[in-house]
Amino acid sequence: MHKPHSTRVGLFVFFKAKAFSFNMSTMPAFRYTILPILLATIWISISEFVRNELLFNDYWVHHYAKLGLTFPADPINGIVWGLWSLCFAIGIYVISRKFTLWPTFLLSWWMGFVLMWLVVGNMAVLPFDLLWYAVPLSLLEAGVASWLIHSLSQPVRAVR
Repeated sequence: MHKPHSTRVGLFVFFKAKAFSFNMSTMPAFRYTILPILLATIWISISEFVRNELLFNDYWVHHYAKLGLTFPADPINGIVWGLWSLCFAIGIYVISRKFTLWPTFLLSWWMGFVLMWLVVGNMAVLPFDLLWYAVPLSLLEAGVASWLIHSLSQPVRAVR
């Protein structure tokens, strides 16, 4: 005899029980992919905020004023920087799947910062004097993010 109602109830109970049995061992995608990307995103966001809003905000505001511009500090700009941080962390994760820590770090830094500075410099809004501080701080940012992702994600066969 066919009992569709009891089958639906059984599936409901099964999926409900699965929903409440969340732990790190049953969620490898969370533990080895999402968590490293999330933590790297948080680190990158904090690093960017400290560098651009706490350490060098006055420098940026003055530099933009000399150009006849207003330094973009609206909430939407913070949201875009948060999105950039997430994209940068995802990029680091993808690169880390093919390379060991040092190549991941150097390639990520090159792709994330050097290319950005080329574009911003081409738009004539890059304060070149700030690069004396931005280069070491960006190396630290990319290095810690790469280390976080390599430390927390599953190891893969990587090219040296």
